[in-house]
Parts: sequence; structure tokens; C-alpha cells
Amino acid sequence: MAMKVNSGDRKTRSSVSLFIVVGLCCFFYILGAWQKSGFGKGDKIAVDITKQTDCGVIPNLNFETHHSGQTGATVNGSEIEVKVFDPCPAKYVDYTPCQNNKRAMKLPRENMIYRERHCPTENDRLHCLVPAPKGYVTPFPWPKSRDYVPYANAPYKSLTVEKAIQNWIQYEGNVFKFPGGGTQFPQGADAYIDQLASVIPIENGTVRTALDTGCGVASWGAYLLKRNVIAMSFAPRDSHQAQVQFALERGVPAVIGVLGTIKLPYPSRAFDMAHCSRCLIPWGANDGIYMMEVDRVLRPGGYWVLSGPPINWKTNYLAWKLPKEELQEEQRKIEEIAEQLCWEKKHEDGEIAVWRKRLNTDSCPGRDEFQAKMCESTDADDVWYKKMEACITPYPEVKSPDELAGVELKVFPDRLNVVPPRIATGSIPGVSEETYMEDKKLWTKHANAYRKIITILDSGRYRNIMDMNAGLGSFAAAIESPKLWVMNVVPTISVKNTLGAIYERGLIGIYHDCTDGAPAVCVGGWAHVSVMPRNGNSDGAPAAMQSKAPAMCVKPSQRTQGHMILFMLMASSACTKTIALPDTFVVNKTRCNVEDILLEMDRILRPEGTVIFRDDVDVLIKVMKIVGGMRWNTKMIDHEDGPVVPEKVMVAVKQYWVIGENNSTSS
Repeated sequence: MAMKVNSGDRKTRSSVSLFIVVGLCCFFYILGAWQKSGFGKGDKIAVDITKQTDCGVIPNLNFETHHSGQTGATVNGSEIEVKVFDPCPAKYVDYTPCQNNKRAMKLPRENMIYRERHCPTENDRLHCLVPAPKGYVTPFPWPKSRDYVPYANAPYKSLTVEKAIQNWIQYEGNVFKFPGGGTQFPQGADAYIDQLASVIPIENGTVRTALDTGCGVASWGAYLLKRNVIAMSFAPRDSHQAQVQFALERGVPAVIGVLGTIKLPYPSRAFDMAHCSRCLIPWGANDGIYMMEVDRVLRPGGYWVLSGPPINWKTNYLAWKLPKEELQEEQRKIEEIAEQLCWEKKHEDGEIAVWRKRLNTDSCPGRDEFQAKMCESTDADDVWYKKMEACITPYPEVKSPDELAGVELKVFPDRLNVVPPRIATGSIPGVSEETYMEDKKLWTKHANAYRKIITILDSGRYRNIMDMNAGLGSFAAAIESPKLWVMNVVPTISVKNTLGAIYERGLIGIYHDCTDGAPAVCVGGWAHVSVMPRNGNSDGAPAAMQSKAPAMCVKPSQRTQGHMILFMLMASSACTKTIALPDTFVVNKTRCNVEDILLEMDRILRPEGTVIFRDDVDVLIKVMKIVGGMRWNTKMIDHEDGPVVPEKVMVAVKQYWVIGENNSTSS
């Protein structure tokens, strides 16, 4: 039962409380008035100290930001000293560090050794800005760029004469025209691809990634793009040294490369289709070593296309002007090696033959009859500067004869966002399905922020994009569009080899390393490996330095062409934890000088190309100091999560300038 409280007691307590409150208020009012009068001891001490203080002893104190993005900004009270880089002489307009013809001519000819990468020593590196050709202009937007390239961007006419009857390239006024022809398809790549599509499932998304060996000007890859197939095309820098330059100017993925003695810089089981159209590779030579290398990078169930000699030699040997017996023996060797590899011949019509790689070891009856040598290496993706071997790469293990080795992929574009099989099966240590989904979400957020910064990112203005530290390829997936393509670079020193998973998403990429002799790129995104020609061919985009991404040390040897090269330069944990000096990265005891990295980026970046850097302010300030002398304009931007985040984004745009001129705008 509740106790009743007397009303008189309540009134007495209320009166006492009111009296106490009023008393306290009066006390503190009087105390405050006394202190304000200057007679308080604490206040007197403060007044004395103030009288003794000279406010001019800290003249550098200010409230302006020290990372405004302007060259020459103040840092810790001092101006950033900007080193100005001079233009290289005009003779270096086509300079490609690891593809020097004078150096190549001193090397052995057998097995195309002299056409492989041979990089300069420390003393031979250029420390100047490689210029674009005089009159260089922004390439036409895709798809017009597929068919037309401004003459000034690649002023070389030799191919118009040598390949005139084959419809490779034509010169018309101030532009080159590419009719889409090739040595084996003078009537056009479209008609040729239609022939292949009658045998190979090109149209339904089953075939997404392709490899074109000896690509010429990459017309096959150019016309596959509209069928949602992306080809990694490569060709040597031979007498047709401008062919890869033309491909990149057209906005088609291509690199300088050759099947010689070194393994291709791609992971195993990467491509849905491989192609050779009169690529002049001796497929039957050296115990079939080149076909075995194609087998390594070809996915189980993938297709290999060979058109031209020696296919259908009985009909064509006179037209080819080649000995009948020689062609007959070459095709015999190819057929024999294909059987050892368990490739099933699906089609031969005219000069085109198509083989399909079997699904798994269990579907390879009779392989033991050939006593085929199996590769002993347990890591088929360990390829950087590793010699090719005349051995067969084993299939991944399967549980049943009908199972596809390596796990079957979904059709594209479905495979772009689902968990790649190599991650789902735990083949990449430290990368789980949860890690993948978090990475995908993070880069979708980053890409959306970039779209707000670079509002024309999706407009078609940028075509060729490079991610210099690709990770799981989530940036490329986030901006996937028919208007652009991304070259994903994965460093060979990375603890997590993710390039195979990138290919399983239906994207393309390449390995690279900074421990090579050429200028290295400790980056996290694409920095085109020594396969890109001169600098006027990248449309630019970001070199994002991100300290949380895995480090990539990439060393491009040629300029990337296209509309926009997205340089995601990431000073990731693998690099930053071993920084010896503020502007020098140390990776595997090899010093990767940031100045060399940025100069190489400048070389492969188009005039008015864009670069995005992502890192902490201190790192970006150091980068700003260097690029301020490289004719780049920069701007610092807060992280998309707000100004309190120490990581910032810096956007840099390469100014327009060409040989002998200092123009500030393009034509």
C-alpha cells in the first residue's frame, strides 16, 4: 500500500530548493564580476604572460590548406621546389624502352630472341619528356576511331603500300582508313568472323576473351568488340613497327609482344579463344612448344583458330609460293601436336581450321600413346621471364568425366559480377567470397566518385584505360561499357595472384614487375607493360596511389594509345612499408624511383590525358612536386567519404604539347 506524503512537507522542500538555487546564482555572479575586474590571481597571471608574448615569433602560422592541389603549394612553411623536365629530342618521339632496334640487332635471331623485351640499364634510361608527334590531335571517339585515325597521330605510310591489296590500311587526305581487312580476310573482318561464328559460340557470351597472335593492326579484335568479345592482341615491333601503334590509336587493346623463348605474360586458362591468321609462327617447330604455350593460356573447352599456311596446302601452295612438301610436313606436325594436347578438330574449310581443347584429362583418350611430357611446375601462372617448355600443362582435377576443369563459367556479362571460380574454390590464398564482394562494393563507390570528378568519363571521350594495380578487377567491372576498355595490370611480386580471377570475370590484363631493368612502376592499376608504344596514345585517367591496395610494380615499355588511360598508381602496403626515402619505393631490394615511374606514365599518356591518384596527402604532395615540372595540371579533392578521411584523390591532366610547339589546347 503506497505511503501518503503530507502536502505541507512538499511545500517546505520546494522553498528550500528555490533558496539554494538563487543563492548559487548570486555567488557565481559576484565571483565572475570580481575576476573580470582584473584582481583575480589566475587572471593576473594570464595578463602577465600575454604582455610578455611576441605574436610574431610564428610568422608561418596560417589557416590555409597545405594541399590545395596547386603546384608550388606551401608545406610546413616552405615552398615545394619543382624540378622542370625538358622535352626529349625529336628523334625519341617513338621511343619504347624495351624495344630498341639498335640493341635488338645485336641479339640472336633464333626463336625470335631479338624481338623479345630487352630493357635499358639504369644509365640508359631517359629522364626527359617524350613528345607526341607534331600536330597530334585527340583521336576520334569510338566507334569512328575503329575505322579512322588522324595521320598526324601515327605518320607512317609504309603499311599502306605493303598491305595495299589486303585492305589493312589506306591513306586518305589527313587520315588513315581501316577497311577491316587482313591478309586472310581481304573481304573484311566481319565476314571472316561470321565464318568462325558458324562453328564457335561467339554470339551468346560463351566466348568473351580472345588472344590474337601476330595481330597486325588488330582488325580482328576491333570487329569482335561489337560482338561483346574482347581480344588481347599482340604483334612484334618488326619492319611494321607502327602496327601496334595503329591498333591503340584505333582504340583496340594491343601490346607489343612475340612468341619467342619466354612464356606469355598471361595466367593459365585465361582465354576462351586463341587465333592466328597467317601470323607466321612456326607452330610445328621446337617440339610444338608454341602450341603448348597456347594450350596453357587456353581455357578447357576453348577454341584455337588457325587460318592461312599450311591449312589446305594442296590447293594453295602455288599461290603462297611455298614448297608443297614443306607445307605438307608442317600441317602433319600441327595435327600431331594437337592430338597430344587433346584438341579435337571441329572444322576445316578453305584456309580456316578450328580445334577445341578438351574439357579435362578424363576426356583425353589416347594421350598416353604419344608419351606426352607433362609440365613439372606446380604453378602454371608463374610466367614472368620464365622460359617456355616443351611440356603440357596439366588440367585442374575434376570429380567426374563430364566436369569442366577449372569450373564452368557463366556467359558474359553474367560472369562479370559473380564470384570467379578461382575465388569460390579457394585457389587464391587470402581472398574469400566475402573479400571479393567487399572489393566489388568499394570500387563501385570509388568509380561513382570518379564520375562526379570527371563528368565525361562515360561519354566516349576516354577509350583506352589502364588500371595500374588491378587487384580483383573491380574498378574495370564498375565502369564496364562498350565505349571503353581497361587493361588490368597485376604485379608479379604481389602475394595474391589475382589475374586469373580477372580473366574469369571476362576482363583482360597482363602481368608486370618493377624488378626489371626498365623504368619501373610501383603501381596499383594498369601500367602497360612494355608493350605500349609512344605516349600520345593513352587518354589518361588515374594513377591512384592507394595505400591499402596490393602493390604493383609495372614497367610499361611502350605508349598506350586510345582515348583515356586510367592510371591507378597505388603506393600500396607492399611498397609503402619499405619506403627508404620520401620519393623512392624499395621492392624486393630493387629501388623503384617515383620520378622514373611518373616519367614512364607521361610517356604512354596522351596529350590531355588524365591520371587519378589516390593516397594520403603526404604521398600526393610528393607526386605533385614531381609532376609540377612535367607539364601536368593537378587538383586535390577530398575522399568521397568526406574531408576528415586522410586519404585524398588527386586528378592530373597532361597538358597539350607536341614536338617543337608549346600549345596549351588540342585541335
